[in-house]
Amino acid sequence: MSNIPNCPKCDSEYAYEDGALRVCPDCGHEWNPNAAAAEAEETGVKDANGNLLQDGDTVTVIKGLKVKGSPTGIKAGTKVKNIRLVEGDHNIDCKVDGIGQMGLKSEFVKKV
Repeated sequence: MSNIPNCPKCDSEYAYEDGALRVCPDCGHEWNPNAAAAEAEETGVKDANGNLLQDGDTVTVIKGLKVKGSPTGIKAGTKVKNIRLVEGDHNIDCKVDGIGQMGLKSEFVKKV
């Protein structure tokens, strides 16, 4: 019996090998099992320099950011402590001194 896993798209048990790829005859999905492992390692939120961020990290804002309702906004170099990662466009929830609770994009911060 073969040890080929079921299709990740339709869960068909009739998937087969075709060179380096796996193919599902039911839905036509093709996938590379080695690329799936590499993709799983790359998931996560990264800062502007490519460092992996985690809950509780301290980050520094690298660019001046405008904030609605605030005349000054957030200046470059502002440290933000104890971040929390969330899903969505603004993937960092944090509390910025002088402004309060807000969401930031990871592309505008670097890990300290």
